[in-house]
Amino acid sequence: MANIHSQKKRIVRAERERLENRRYTSTIKTYFRRLQAAVDGGDADAVDAEHRELVRTIDKAVKRGALHRNAGARKKSRAAKVRAGTGAE
Repeated sequence: MANIHSQKKRIVRAERERLENRRYTSTIKTYFRRLQAAVDGGDADAVDAEHRELVRTIDKAVKRGALHRNAGARKKSRAAKVRAGTGAE
């Protein structure tokens, strides 16, 4: 454990930021699974809603810095493939 006060604060802050980043990435994975389930179910309205929510979450994560912008673009591209029914995952 650090002895310097500012370093102790930095450790606490880094942990808080790490958990927030994990919250974003976990949510994105959940929405991917929900999108895949909606595509498998064949409900077009559910597919549109899940895809919209997934893209919205990815954009927020990129804006916050939880995801690199290229990783966000890659995930959105994969989501579009899943939505179209051409990508299994």
